[in-house]
Amino acid sequence: MTEPSPAGNRAFGRTGVREADLILEAARGLRRTWGDGLAAHDLSPHESRALRVVVRSCGGDGSAPRLADIATALRIAPRSATEVVDRLVARGLVERRPSAGDRRAVEVVPTPTGLEEHTAVERSWGEAAVRFLEPLDDGERAALASLLLRLVRDER
Repeated sequence: MTEPSPAGNRAFGRTGVREADLILEAARGLRRTWGDGLAAHDLSPHESRALRVVVRSCGGDGSAPRLADIATALRIAPRSATEVVDRLVARGLVERRPSAGDRRAVEVVPTPTGLEEHTAVERSWGEAAVRFLEPLDDGERAALASLLLRLVRDER
């Protein structure tokens, strides 16, 4: 059996393993910074993101996300979304309610406490992002955002 040829493998080319490793390392650093901020709120990253989805998905028309919507937004299995929402319900941050449009469906809505917690967590997240990106100037942050959008566009 022969070894794969680096010349035929894009990962060994101009944009490859080194860049991917740096992206992963940066993501780990950002997640660590974010996690430190979430610890003060006693929320996991999944719980924080689920609360964000619930708050942002509730419309002025009374619409609210279902568990399947939350699972899709978080890119997790419906069973995992159920577990995350269960933890948010236990903390009094969200509640389940019957759907007005479909009696068989259940929607998830934030409680007043959940709205307050969401505001505090978003503020904490913003502070963490500023700290993490502090070494970059405005132009570098704009360039980074543009490049990352190109990379994740097809993943959405």
